[in-house]
Amino acid sequence: MPPGLRPDLAPIVGMIEPGSRVLDIGCGEGELLEYLVHHRDVTGRGMEIEQAGVNACVARGLSVIQGDADTDLRDYPAAAFDYVVLTFTLQATRDPRQVLSEMLRIGRYGIVSITNYAYWPLRLGLLLRGQMPTAEVDGVPWYASGNIRRCSIRDFETLCAELGLAVEQRIGLGDRRPDGRQEIVGRIANLRARQAIFLLHRG
Repeated sequence: MPPGLRPDLAPIVGMIEPGSRVLDIGCGEGELLEYLVHHRDVTGRGMEIEQAGVNACVARGLSVIQGDADTDLRDYPAAAFDYVVLTFTLQATRDPRQVLSEMLRIGRYGIVSITNYAYWPLRLGLLLRGQMPTAEVDGVPWYASGNIRRCSIRDFETLCAELGLAVEQRIGLGDRRPDGRQEIVGRIANLRARQAIFLLHRG
């Protein structure tokens, strides 16, 4: 695992070719983008909706603008980037279909990570308690969660098929191990993976 990088971001690094042009949407404080710029020699740009995140990125020396994935991706020309990255942001957008379509218009590849709401402890909790999951995923009640689109791995793959997007690679992430890495889940990922990362391209 790359030192100092959040475990769920590490697999994304391996999906991106060195020297590529990368747009990181919802880049937060720029942890992933900074690593890619300095260790993968990418030409990196970022978009972040929160001004505090933009300020943190600029303080790191990153090229980041304030913007909203739902409305501002249309301003970029087609094929402007090799990779467009969206980490745990799609489920907070108002129109995921449009965001995905725009991602694969402006980038040759899209990398999307999602929370998997079909993860087995969440299913079991809903069955036994009859309440939407909280602490197991994002630690806040359903009414305060930024994830307004709670989907599963299977739901996301169905949406990609509807949009004509091919899944070139999928990595399921399970629980955190004692060494800090997250377990890589292969079989029955829709049941066993807490999160998933997808590498997409136009079919």
